[in-house]
Amino acid sequence: MNRGKGLFLVITGAIFWGIGGTVAKKLFQQYSIDVNWLVTTRLLIAGILLLTVQFFGKDRSQILGVWKNRRSAVQLLIFGLIGMLGVQYTYMVSIKSGNAAVATLLQYLAPVMIIIYLILSKKSVLTRKDVLTVLLVLIGCFLLLTNGSFSQLSVPLLAIIWGILSGAALAFYTLYAVRLLKQYDSLVIVGWAMIIGGSALSFIHPPWQMDFNSLTLEAYLLLVFVIIFGTMIAFWFYIESLQSLSPQESSLLGSVEPLAAVITTVFWLKVFFGIFQWIGTACIIVMILLLALNKDSSSRTNQLSNNE
Repeated sequence: MNRGKGLFLVITGAIFWGIGGTVAKKLFQQYSIDVNWLVTTRLLIAGILLLTVQFFGKDRSQILGVWKNRRSAVQLLIFGLIGMLGVQYTYMVSIKSGNAAVATLLQYLAPVMIIIYLILSKKSVLTRKDVLTVLLVLIGCFLLLTNGSFSQLSVPLLAIIWGILSGAALAFYTLYAVRLLKQYDSLVIVGWAMIIGGSALSFIHPPWQMDFNSLTLEAYLLLVFVIIFGTMIAFWFYIESLQSLSPQESSLLGSVEPLAAVITTVFWLKVFFGIFQWIGTACIIVMILLLALNKDSSSRTNQLSNNE
């Protein structure tokens, strides 16, 4: 029963993540929602909700306890400003500049960036699977972004740049979070990181500066989906799935996210995908599955944790 619940949670959370990006694109495209406002509002509300879950469901003392240690407090500020805000902002700008499918797939360059970092920092050694992984990413990205053409891009250059930056931010997010997650519950760390990132971006676009009267009922429903389902519940479900599934299983099933983003982008928003872009998408999804099934990835995570 617990395993069945875990499978349901991780698959549902991944689908919500993928669809959330597509819904955000519709908000940008149809309702001209400002990306700064959406990221600010999304982070603040989702962060408060995650800490609320921690308060009523787990060790509530950690919510303030993380700030009582100077070192962890500084690390949390860095994680919130560079990791969380970096990931969320670059991802959303990539979606606005291009589409959710490409933005999500480019964000999944993060595992390859982590592999390269660990090898260059001599915390890991190069394997045949690493070479295969990098080749799949290079081929997949080329086909995805050019649809097989050597002379032109099928995706706006700005969307590609922000998407790659999103992958780099996610790599930092994943690596830097290790030391904090060894001491505190993930809901506390991510909840506070969202609030920190949202608060910082509030200086650029305060969440109350919005013409709410111009929004339709559909726009409000889409906003609720992005903030509640595509952010807060998606993350919460993923974390809860780890109670009954291994990290390897959860990360494997999490590969449903880019698939959900591609399907909803193509069939709901009617974005054209050429045959070579589908092949490129398949290459990247295969890369994700290889990494999720690769035992070396687990040992690298453990090694990194020990080094930290």
